[in-house]
Amino acid sequence: MVAPGGVKQAGLGLTKLGARAMNDSEKLFSTRGRMEPVDKTPLINFDDFLKIDIRLGTIVAAQAFPQARKPAYRLTIDFGPVIGLKKSSAQITKHYQAEALVGRQVAAVVNFPHRQIGPFMSEVLTLGFPDESGEVVLIGPSLPAPNCGRLF
Repeated sequence: MVAPGGVKQAGLGLTKLGARAMNDSEKLFSTRGRMEPVDKTPLINFDDFLKIDIRLGTIVAAQAFPQARKPAYRLTIDFGPVIGLKKSSAQITKHYQAEALVGRQVAAVVNFPHRQIGPFMSEVLTLGFPDESGEVVLIGPSLPAPNCGRLF
C-alpha cells in the first residue's frame, strides 16, 4: 500500500520462505514491511469493512515529487463529481513513469485523514501490492469502470 504522503504501508523488506510449498499456518501477509502469518490477522466484521471507503479514480496528473524522502510522484486523481479531484503522494517510481500513469484507473482509500508530506498535502491512500522485492504494484480494475465506484 502507498500511504498518503508516500509511505509504503506494505512491501518493504519482504522475506521469502524458500522454494518449498507453504502449509496454511505458514501463509503470510505483508503489513508495514513485515511478513506475518495470515492467522495473526485480526478478524473484523462486515461493518468494520464498510468503514473503509475504497473508491476507483483516474489519474489525471502525475509529477515527480523531489521533496519526498524517497522517490515518489504527486498524483492528482479524479474520483468523479461526488468526491472530485484528490491528491496523493505515491512511492511508485520503480515500476511507473509519470507520463504513463495519466489515464490509469487506481483504487484508493478516500476516508483516511489527510497527511502533510513536506509542502504537499496527501488526501487519499493509493493502493497497491508489493512485488517480490517490495516495490509497489498499483491495483485497479481489469476493465474500465466509472470513477467513484466503491469496492465491495
